[in-house]
Amino acid sequence: MKVMFISLGCDKNLSDTEEMLGILREEGYEFTDDETDAEIIVVNTCCFINDAKEESINTICEMAECKKRYKCSSLIVTGCLAQRYRDEIIKEIPEVDAVIGTSAYDTVGDVIKSVIDGKTVTRFMDMDRLPSVTADRVVTTGGYYAYLKIAEGCDKNCTYCIIPKIRGHYRSIPMEKLAAQAEKLAEGGVKELILVAQETTIYGQDIYGKKSLHLLLKRLCRIEGLSFIRILYCYPEEIYDELIDTIKKEKKVCHYLDMPIQHCNDYILKRMGRRTNKKELMDIIHKLRESIPDIILRTTLISGFPGETCEAHRELMEFVDEMEFDRLGVFAYSPEENTAAADFDGQVDEEVKGDRRDEIMELQQDIAFDKSESMIGKEFVAIIEGKVAEENAYAGRTYMDAPDVDGYIFISADEELMSGDLVQVRVTGASGYDLIGEKI
Repeated sequence: MKVMFISLGCDKNLSDTEEMLGILREEGYEFTDDETDAEIIVVNTCCFINDAKEESINTICEMAECKKRYKCSSLIVTGCLAQRYRDEIIKEIPEVDAVIGTSAYDTVGDVIKSVIDGKTVTRFMDMDRLPSVTADRVVTTGGYYAYLKIAEGCDKNCTYCIIPKIRGHYRSIPMEKLAAQAEKLAEGGVKELILVAQETTIYGQDIYGKKSLHLLLKRLCRIEGLSFIRILYCYPEEIYDELIDTIKKEKKVCHYLDMPIQHCNDYILKRMGRRTNKKELMDIIHKLRESIPDIILRTTLISGFPGETCEAHRELMEFVDEMEFDRLGVFAYSPEENTAAADFDGQVDEEVKGDRRDEIMELQQDIAFDKSESMIGKEFVAIIEGKVAEENAYAGRTYMDAPDVDGYIFISADEELMSGDLVQVRVTGASGYDLIGEKI
């Protein structure tokens, strides 16, 4: 039977999707990306913010229509929206045959068998359970880079975030299992490994009694075939000296850190349930840059959080201007039901949220463009992502850019290059967020 997967939301969701694909491949299913040819459709959903929730619901409804019109006999919904709204999904979208919770996605094979037998299935398990998958993942990112989810859940309980209620408490995946998975990925051609979790920085604290991300990094660096190891989602207050030292010294670890801070105003940070203040944020940023001068810092911010005044917004603008983050994204605050912040007083008008988001991004654009210009003349190793259509040029990424969220370097080359190739490049120009270079 032919199965079609649609994976929405974050890279952690994508990792779950790839594990489900591995399970089904081992059980003999075929895969298709054509909804008109699929006999089974699985939608892995997201509901982190309202836009993600709407995208998930719309996608499910679209696939329900496909079930009516084409070959599809079974529609299965999993992921965060499934965990959060299981009863509503079954009630409101009768075309859905099964709903699988976030801690039960490893049962997808059994669920499909039940659905084929004509049963409507809801499969939910203890939210603090870690799914157990022995099948090799099916990498969907092109084969030369892959995400490695090192932990599940979160214990931070930020007031705007629903994740702890739908993903459970923080639980690290044992190092041996991660190393084995990384070795398999490297054997399959993966050269860049991207470490993800709701929070990567406290990896190992729950099972080893101390923060162990630096130890995991050292172990992964010993794997042949891997060239780049990138770290995302580091909470600033949890960054520690051994981690900084490992990033600095291990050649395979990218001098790149994704560090979501959300805001800088002390009152807003406290309201958010964040565990840092403005001074501490500035201290860790300065410490990282002093320790690793060429480090690239990415962050995310929330505009229009309840209680954010014009003065607090201006303070955030000044902070962004002073800190000059290399990469930055902004989300307009989205009130999520069953979160504390949704009931806070001082809710900000939607238009104001959007305007403040746009102001920050305009400022960041100027910063980013200046930083791009400063790269001209420098040399880097780039990983090739693909050829530019009808041009003698290739799109690639350096250590400074994570896939999907950051920019590219467009490389002119006389010889034919393949996706995944590592090449030495010199930056010859800049175009907005992207760089222009030549193979040397």
